Amino acid sequence: MSRWKFHRCQSGRVIGVVGLKFSELVATLGFLDSEVAVGSDPVILGVCADSRAVKAGDLFVCMPSASRDTHSYLIEVVKHGAVAAVVHSSSALRYALGLGLAAIWVEPRGSRFNFAVGRICREVLGDPSSKMRVVGVTGTNGKTTTAWVLRQALERLGRNVAYLGTLGYQDADGLRSGENTTPFPVELWNLLKEAADKGVTDFVLEASSHALQERRLAGVNFDAGVFLNLTQDHLDFHGSMENYAAAKKLLFTEWASSSGKPFVGVLNQEDSVGAEWLRELPCRTLSFGGIDADLLVVAQEVGVDRLSIDFRLQGDGRSAEIPLGGAFNVENSGACVGTLLGLDYSLEEACWAMQDVKPSPGRFEPVRSNTGFSVLVDYAHTPDALEQLLGTVRQLCSGRMICVFGCGGDRDRSKRPLMGGVASRLADVVFVTSDNPRTEDAQEIVNDILVGMSGDYMVELDRKTAIFAAIGSAQVGDVVVIAGKGHEDYQIIGRKKEWFDDRVVAAEALAGR
Repeated sequence: MSRWKFHRCQSGRVIGVVGLKFSELVATLGFLDSEVAVGSDPVILGVCADSRAVKAGDLFVCMPSASRDTHSYLIEVVKHGAVAAVVHSSSALRYALGLGLAAIWVEPRGSRFNFAVGRICREVLGDPSSKMRVVGVTGTNGKTTTAWVLRQALERLGRNVAYLGTLGYQDADGLRSGENTTPFPVELWNLLKEAADKGVTDFVLEASSHALQERRLAGVNFDAGVFLNLTQDHLDFHGSMENYAAAKKLLFTEWASSSGKPFVGVLNQEDSVGAEWLRELPCRTLSFGGIDADLLVVAQEVGVDRLSIDFRLQGDGRSAEIPLGGAFNVENSGACVGTLLGLDYSLEEACWAMQDVKPSPGRFEPVRSNTGFSVLVDYAHTPDALEQLLGTVRQLCSGRMICVFGCGGDRDRSKRPLMGGVASRLADVVFVTSDNPRTEDAQEIVNDILVGMSGDYMVELDRKTAIFAAIGSAQVGDVVVIAGKGHEDYQIIGRKKEWFDDRVVAAEALAGR
């Protein structure tokens, strides 16, 4: 008998160990004769999408690109030993065959290409996701912290754990950076294969709404999915909050039902979207949060660097001292404990595992100071995240709260005035500056922010100057909050990525006091 209410659901580059014949791959995945070109029947040993990294026996994926025809790389990859290719036009199918490559043609319509490539990778690489417990974490805010902390908790419980998300890829050999929160299929599956080959037992990944909608996670056998919250973000991509929610929901519908494992959805019952999904999802679920949740989560004490939380599950109550700061980490902690319960740990084990975790880089991260005031760096870059961040700091601040923030370019413009409103309402002093302007004019981005602002504020487009000015104005008892970039060590101006780290710049400003 389950301990909670369950709703059943229907159920770089790595070389493959054995290899798979091209004909077997085509037959297994059901491609039509018109979608396949084959002369010989090669054995495929690996999958690669980077022409510079191709090795003998590889299947090369020509990823669709708006800036170049990736079929032009086929001549090069043949020289390096590629034996097959995935192409995205019928003419390229004939071209590949002429070069001696077996090929599969997948039309780049909607998410079809990623969906097909994911299934191809799974077959060629021997489905590494079936050899580990895989947990996907989604939601607007808190994905990185929840996934990062969950990795540590599972390690304390004796597991060999890998993390994949905004911070990059982390396993026992350390952390290396990545380009996307959730990579595209070839990179994702090679990382899963690498992890399985290293003996990883649990793989925790951040499932972004972009990746879910684009089916980058196709074929992954998930054990659990975690939903944190849904607030405004990425409307430039999704178009509406309804579409944004629908993308997140795919983790608990499409990927839950296609998983070859028993899947559990761990959802925040205090979020209105989470509460709605809990009433209708076909998969088994465990809710966390408020009074009606399976897992009751009650914060007894919230500090800058620690939480005291009471957890209760069907009459079993436990308290945990968790070394994370800020009220928003109550939700993240509840999600982690709930996920551990969903993975069949006891409440006692889950609470014990949480008592030695560390915050993720750039999330409510203090910059050391002996000036009598505090400096915090955080990744908050949505209206809700900024409101939670500043609301938490307000409760802990004896003096003024000074906020430095901006908004990224080429992203959802509608959230800019909302963030301006949050900052001017909650902070005592506001410095509006650049974030990652990308190809937009930095002043135009700031103008969008100012539409929502009231009262006094300063505008300084140069982010370093703005940080120095904010720290230079701080007095004993104040807290300077630098929001938006968190762990990032770069600033994107135009199409160029330049070094910039809020934490390092803040430390320089403090040293000059």
